[in-house]
Amino acid sequence: MTLLKFNKISFESYKPGKSSLSRLKNVIKLSANESALGVSPKVGKEINKKINFSKYPDSKSNNLRLSISKKFNCEFAKIICGAGSDEIIQIICQLFLKRKDEVIVPQYSFLMYRIYSKIVGAKVLYAKENNFKISVSEILNKVSKKTKIVFLANPNNPTGTYLKKNELLELRKKLRSNILLVVDDAYDEYMKKKDYASGLKLFKKNENVIILRTFSKIYGLASLRIGWGYGPKKIIDAMNIIKPPFNVNMAAQLAAVAALNDKSFINKSVKHNLIWANKIKKFLNKLNIITNEVTANFLLLNFSKCKYSANYIKKKLENNGIILRSMQTYKINNALRLTIGSSSANNKLIRILNKIFKK
Repeated sequence: MTLLKFNKISFESYKPGKSSLSRLKNVIKLSANESALGVSPKVGKEINKKINFSKYPDSKSNNLRLSISKKFNCEFAKIICGAGSDEIIQIICQLFLKRKDEVIVPQYSFLMYRIYSKIVGAKVLYAKENNFKISVSEILNKVSKKTKIVFLANPNNPTGTYLKKNELLELRKKLRSNILLVVDDAYDEYMKKKDYASGLKLFKKNENVIILRTFSKIYGLASLRIGWGYGPKKIIDAMNIIKPPFNVNMAAQLAAVAALNDKSFINKSVKHNLIWANKIKKFLNKLNIITNEVTANFLLLNFSKCKYSANYIKKKLENNGIILRSMQTYKINNALRLTIGSSSANNKLIRILNKIFKK
């Protein structure tokens, strides 16, 4: 029998961090940049009160888009919602790219930018980073006649570094006008540096920038897969034509609206993250584990000056029921990524590390 032919996949799929450990039940997962405090209590009440499981969801996510437009003071018609910001990335690649087009991503960046680009046959070029920070000059050096899109997250995942407001503006100014810049604001709410500005704030009126946002981080809705994009109306209209008709389920839409409107919970989550990220960073530095500045809800841990290797610490922590993210899939050697967890999780992490380093 002749086998059906399909496209040969010559790149690795996305590999999420560990979420469980054999033999251990009460595991603390600090590997996926999930919300430390979970989700607003208003979310459950909203879903239980309004959801109708037998009906299709609103295919245009109109109520959610209206809530987004009010909260962020942006135009309703320029918003598109997706099953996670991942789906928005996929739609962008489907709309803009064809075989042999070129896409530029930072050397260490969210893996889905490159995966979706490669799926449609585009060539992905990697711009070197300076000390784990995105370099505007290195991105510009990669630009050619074939360049169609530049993807970046700011703050960046997994490095935790960021481009300053003037650097991001410089990048857009120096790129050709027919190159799309995609700025992923996934961790914006956590960011409190004075020289930083979100992509949404800087490029709200630009005709060649698309902004990505997610409900998986500060809003704690990772399991519902809900994100959104903002860009020029012509592009958003075209994206709506090719997106799946009921891509965002009703539970996600209702939960996202409720989460957006709970300002006190968001403020509580931001405060928790700032306090604990700074406390953990200070503690780790005493152990000669180098980290980035506090910019998001995670820290990149560099073990180059530490007496123990990243792999050794990873295994020791897992033996005690704590999971951190290996950086091997990002090709960052001797490093781990640590998500800021709940107070009890963070206290246990510090306690276990103290035991390991006092041996």
